[in-house]
Amino acid sequence: MYGDRSPISPSFTQNPFDKYNTARTMLPEGTSGIGVGSWDRLSSRKKVGERRRVARVLVGAVLVGLVTWFLVRTRQTASELYTKKAPAVVDTPHTHTPISISSDIRPDGVQIGKEKASFVMLIRNQELEDALKSMKQIEDRFNHRYHYPWTFLNDVPFSDEFIRETTKRASGKTEYGLIPKEHWSVPDAIDQEKMNAAMKKMEEDKVIYGGSLSYRHMCRFNSGFFWRQELLDKYEWYWRVEPGIGFYCDVDYDPFEFMRVSGKKYGFTITLPEYKSTIPTLWDQTLKFMKTNPSYLNSNSSLQYLLEDKDQGKAIDADPAPEYNGCHFWSNFEIASLDLWRSEAYRKYFDHLDNAGGFFYERWGDAPVHSIAAALFLGTQEIHHFADMGYMHIPWSRCPQPQEFHQYAKCVCPFELKDSFDLNGWSCQPRWWKIAGKEYGA
Repeated sequence: MYGDRSPISPSFTQNPFDKYNTARTMLPEGTSGIGVGSWDRLSSRKKVGERRRVARVLVGAVLVGLVTWFLVRTRQTASELYTKKAPAVVDTPHTHTPISISSDIRPDGVQIGKEKASFVMLIRNQELEDALKSMKQIEDRFNHRYHYPWTFLNDVPFSDEFIRETTKRASGKTEYGLIPKEHWSVPDAIDQEKMNAAMKKMEEDKVIYGGSLSYRHMCRFNSGFFWRQELLDKYEWYWRVEPGIGFYCDVDYDPFEFMRVSGKKYGFTITLPEYKSTIPTLWDQTLKFMKTNPSYLNSNSSLQYLLEDKDQGKAIDADPAPEYNGCHFWSNFEIASLDLWRSEAYRKYFDHLDNAGGFFYERWGDAPVHSIAAALFLGTQEIHHFADMGYMHIPWSRCPQPQEFHQYAKCVCPFELKDSFDLNGWSCQPRWWKIAGKEYGA
C-alpha cells in the first residue's frame, strides 16, 4: 500500500558519461588519455619547463589571492546594505512545537497567487515517499510560479522527518494539522456489532475496501470534516492532492483565480461510476433528504448526469423515483470552493447521511457524496471539467485530447491519447458532455 503507486516508466535515457567510455576505447593501444607521449617530446627542455611551471604557479597564486580578496570585500559590502529576512516558521498547530526552516533549505515562499487557497493532502507518515512525488509534480508543473501553501492532515502526529522533507519540497508555506478524534472515530450512535457484521460480509463478497474501518473513517472525514479543520478556516479554495499521483501537463494559469472569475465552484478531471455494492442505500437516503428539502435543488442542476438512461428526463420527485447510475467526479482530484461544503444545504445533507449510518454499515465513498451534492446544489455552469490537465490516479489516467495542448502545456503522457480514460467505456465523461458540452480547458 505504501509502495510506488505511479505507473510512470523510469527514464531510460543513456548515461551521458557513456560517450566518454566509448571514446576511451578508441585510443591507441597502450595509451591512457589525451597528450600521452608529449613528455618524451619535451624531455630536452626539462629544466626550462620546470622554471616556467614555477613561474606559472606563483602568478596563479597571486591572481587567486586578488580574486578571493575581491569576493570577500564584495560580500561584506552587500551584507551592510541587505538585512536578511527571518527564517520561515512552519506552523504545526495541535501537535508540534513550531520549527524554523532556514533559508538554505527552501526559499522564503512568498505567495504570488492572488487567491485564499491551499493544497490539501490527507496523508500518513509512512506515505512520505509518495507524498513527495506528488508534491514535486505539482510544484514543477504549476506551483513554483505561484507559491500557494500546503496543508497536511493526519489522524496521528506528523513525524519530524515528514515535516522536514515536505517543507523542503514546498515553494510556499506548509502547515500540519492533527485531526480531532471525533472526526476520525466511530460515532456513539453506530451499532458496532451491526457494523462489524456488515464489514465481514462485504469482505467475504470481495467488495473493495469492504472490510476496512480506516477507509470508512477516511471517506466520512473527506465527506463531512476536512473542510471544518481549523487550518482551512482562512481559505476559500482548495486543491486536493493524493500521494502517488501523476500530473502530466504544465498549468501556466491560476486555476483558483479561474474558478473565482468564471463563477465555478467545483472542478474535476475524471468521472466514472461507483461500485454499486458500496452504496446500496445512498441514493434512497438522498431522495429522502431532497423530498424534505426541495428548496436546495438548484434550478439548473446536473440531475440528469446522475440518472440511469431509462430515467433521463425525470424529475427527482417523480413516481416511481429515478435511479442513480453511480456516476461521480473522482474526488482524489478536486479544485473547489470550500463554501460549497460550508453551505447550509451541504451541511444538512451530510448530517442526514451521517445519521443514516451508511458510512459504516455500508461503505459510502466521499466521491459519490461530493458528486451528488455538487450536481444537485450547484448549477451545471458552476461545475468545471479541467480538460487541459493530464492526471493519473491508479488505475486510471487521462490526458488532453487536442494535440495543441501537448505543445503549449508541455504534456508528457505515458500512454497513447486514444487510451485516455475519457474515451474508456467505463467513463461517465460522455454523460457529462451531453449536459454541459465539451470543455477544452480554462
